[in-house]
Amino acid sequence: AVFGQVATATGDGAANASYDSFASLGGAVLMLNMMLGEVAPGGAGSGLYGLVMMVLLAVFLGGLMVGTTPEYLRQRLHARHMKLVSLYILALPMAVLTGTAVAMSLPGQRAAMLNSGPHGLSEVLYAFTSAAANNGSGFAGLSGNTTWYNIALAIAMVIGRFVPIIAVMALAGTFAAQRPGVVTAGTLRTHAPTFVVLTLAATILLIGLEYLPALVVGPIADALS
Repeated sequence: AVFGQVATATGDGAANASYDSFASLGGAVLMLNMMLGEVAPGGAGSGLYGLVMMVLLAVFLGGLMVGTTPEYLRQRLHARHMKLVSLYILALPMAVLTGTAVAMSLPGQRAAMLNSGPHGLSEVLYAFTSAAANNGSGFAGLSGNTTWYNIALAIAMVIGRFVPIIAVMALAGTFAAQRPGVVTAGTLRTHAPTFVVLTLAATILLIGLEYLPALVVGPIADALS
């Protein structure tokens, strides 16, 4: 179990057990590690910029709540910045949820599941989550070595990896071209415990809004049944 946690939280596809044999909620936690976007602690490089994007989201939300212009490291966040942050945030769930939905709508692809019902959905959901999150592990029950799954998972990999990288590089370019601001009394303090809590809450809330419905009909329903 510890090995599985480490492997799915760090962008490492290694496995020393069949994740398909985990308890339903145990498999859900493995998925959540990847759905977090590799920020706890994350993969090499992607973990850092993933966490920075969550911080920028928290800065934006904090600015809305206190009624000030959101700033981070003397850089003001404008509409173009938040559009790129939104693109980054939506890329992974778009690849995961769209691929899973299409697979579950096709009888031939559902036949690749070893189990039926919610656990079978968990197998497919894990496959697309792992591919899009650059992990590479999988629930052993899914017979994914078919032409359709190979192509679909490859598309999920491209969307889940390269779209966020493009958004991050574009965001870095806009910050580099922007003149740094000055710290004022209205600047949101980003070195206080309150901001740490805000960042954690924003991350958890975001992941819940994106993936909770899929998790409810998959591993959570499997656990309750």
